[in-house]
Amino acid sequence: MKSLRASLLAFFFSPASDLWLALLRIGTGLELLLYCASLRGDWSHLFASNGEGLISRDLTEAVVSAEGGLIPTVSWLARGGAALGLTDAVTVTAVWFVLVSASIFLVLGIFSRTSAVVAWLFHLCAVKSIGLMAYGVDNFTTTALFYLMLAPLPDAYSLDQRWRKFPAKAAYWNGFGRRVLQLHVCVIYFFSGLTKMLGAGWWDGSNLWRAMTRAPFNHVPPGWIASVSCLLPAAGILIAVIETTYPVFMGWKRTRLVWLCLVLAMHAGIALTMGLYLFAFIMAVLNLAAFGSDLPSLRRANPHSGFATVAARVT
Repeated sequence: MKSLRASLLAFFFSPASDLWLALLRIGTGLELLLYCASLRGDWSHLFASNGEGLISRDLTEAVVSAEGGLIPTVSWLARGGAALGLTDAVTVTAVWFVLVSASIFLVLGIFSRTSAVVAWLFHLCAVKSIGLMAYGVDNFTTTALFYLMLAPLPDAYSLDQRWRKFPAKAAYWNGFGRRVLQLHVCVIYFFSGLTKMLGAGWWDGSNLWRAMTRAPFNHVPPGWIASVSCLLPAAGILIAVIETTYPVFMGWKRTRLVWLCLVLAMHAGIALTMGLYLFAFIMAVLNLAAFGSDLPSLRRANPHSGFATVAARVT
């Protein structure tokens, strides 16, 4: 029993530097900033209520409220703004400025914990209020912000740490946070790849054809895709294999760099062929934060003895 406990501690609480946390903080902050910039021109129309927007947020929020009454939405913030005498339009604009400010603070590492909490809450409200137009990138951004909200911030690369000189976080908490993120990412890729393998569309390439020729993702001329259609089945199978075997080859240090490059190349291809730049960016951030900090080119010398102390106490 003691050996099992020691093995679990070694797996989940292996000492690690906070480089992974810095990558996650900076990358997610940039992702959120790009998200706000991409929606700036349509922000007011997206979140307008009472039938004044592109799709009234009242409709989307009614669907969300049917799933659960405690899911936060922009209307929550609008009611708070109304209590302060602000109109709905002013509150909607203020939400955008708060998100931009929180994203900049995250990138710089200023009030890191507070910025992460505010960014997570306001981004979740925004995503749930336009749920009919949301897709995977919004879910993954919310997930990244959730990890930041609970992670041992501030990291050594933040301005918080440089200016305010917080006590260094125990190395085993950094290790635990990174390990949970690694497991989460492995589960995501494994089941995504498994789902692809269970359907015929990835074996014959038809799913790739439909994905790249359907508006608004048809950035590549259909004629060019048709000219290389013989490669689509191989590309579909390769994507399914890369994702399904992700936990194995990313978990093994000897193949980690190769598989990380394959995954990043896959998402770069998605960005270039379908225009899903924000999706590719957040997936690159999650991959680099989970596994990139172990690469020799990014690793920072940071000897720790925190885990040894805990393990000694337990065993």
